[in-house]
Amino acid sequence: MIIENVHIAPVAGPEIASGYLRIEGDRIAEVAAGPAPDLPGVARIDGTGCLATPGLVNTHHHLYQWASQGLAQDATLFEWLVALYQVWSAMDAEVVEGAAMAGLGWLALSGCTTTSDHHYIFPKGRGDLLAAEIEAARAVGLRFHPARGSMDRGASKGGLPSDGVVEELDEILSATAEAVAAYHDPSPSSMLRVAVAPCSPFSASAELMTESAALARTLGVRLHTHIAETVDEDAHCREQFGLRPVDYMEKLGWLGPDVWFAHAVHLSDADIGKLAATGSGTAHCPSSNGRLGAGIARVSELLRRGANVGLGVDGSASSELTSLAGEMRQALLFQRARYGPGALTARQALELATLGGARNLGRAGELGSLEPGKLADIALWRVDGPYAAAVADPVCALVFGPVPPLARVLVGGRTVVADGELRTVSHDAAGRAGVRARRRLLRLAQERGFTAAEEIRRPSGP
Repeated sequence: MIIENVHIAPVAGPEIASGYLRIEGDRIAEVAAGPAPDLPGVARIDGTGCLATPGLVNTHHHLYQWASQGLAQDATLFEWLVALYQVWSAMDAEVVEGAAMAGLGWLALSGCTTTSDHHYIFPKGRGDLLAAEIEAARAVGLRFHPARGSMDRGASKGGLPSDGVVEELDEILSATAEAVAAYHDPSPSSMLRVAVAPCSPFSASAELMTESAALARTLGVRLHTHIAETVDEDAHCREQFGLRPVDYMEKLGWLGPDVWFAHAVHLSDADIGKLAATGSGTAHCPSSNGRLGAGIARVSELLRRGANVGLGVDGSASSELTSLAGEMRQALLFQRARYGPGALTARQALELATLGGARNLGRAGELGSLEPGKLADIALWRVDGPYAAAVADPVCALVFGPVPPLARVLVGGRTVVADGELRTVSHDAAGRAGVRARRRLLRLAQERGFTAAEEIRRPSGP
């Protein structure tokens, strides 16, 4: 395949105003200025009026939350969690599959080619929830990095979750090891890799955190968790552990190049220094942090000091219908609103969404930039519309403005989106699956005696 007559923003190299990309198998074979060579038997895509970027990489999500969007609209993080734990405890594999199908389709429609997912609630007797979302990812055709999450610190042990949504330590470690054995594919071109991901300091015991880290490093997989998302979490860690969140992670052996943290909003200068020195990554989720009033992460300072930052849309229940491409704009505007117009450039925002994400997932050698030898995960954005064409710089048009239409999304050279529609699964059916998942989840929650989810607005605090 050859994509020609296209403006190329490779991220890891100079831009090409009118160039071509040649694809062989699932890899990029050549990136060069046009005209493209006339080769026999090669499919050609005319990229006139398009911007080619690496496929976007989403490094933090909770796909099951697609089924609980729009609830607890005015709550803080802790209030929101307490209100929704009881609803989520009713989910089953059918809910997760439908929610994942809609959520993954929505990600693809915003230029995403690789996504992680942090699933940390596993109600007993509700089916294989991890398998359900993996099957949805296979159907949609995205590269998938599920993180087998866990919670063992319920309210009776000083944690935030109710005791009914946590698991025992031994069953967590056993189920996590089984998930890695069943699904993790470390090979080049892998479409599926598994990470180990206890949920957070306020829902996972110190023993679970340390045992999970040891397990992940024994198995050779990556580590993920939430950290420093809110001032409430900071206060919780000081009160319960006598340490701020990053210092607590350091004590537990959770800093290193195999770790990436979600949110990392409330960081001190010393925290940033530790993340940079240890190679620990972060997933910036600006819309979710804004929705919950959590604050604005110090992204520009993290970058300036050499720490890696990727983007995440976070769960749909705290980031309703958020586009991964739109998070580039949110990240740029939030940083500039707080630190000035030089805080983050359009091209830095694009790097967060691509190469920064690939680094978080340990795949910068394969993903995140348009270079020969890398996987052919490519997004083609139409920047020639009657309004977008007025922006002289196509990268500016992508990042500063509303998300442009997608002409094509390729994952390993395979078309997943064409002309703004899903091509691997039924475009409309994917959306309807999310609606069915929501209806089923709310019905199951009500059958179990929980508060009607539609009534949840601003719940009382924990």
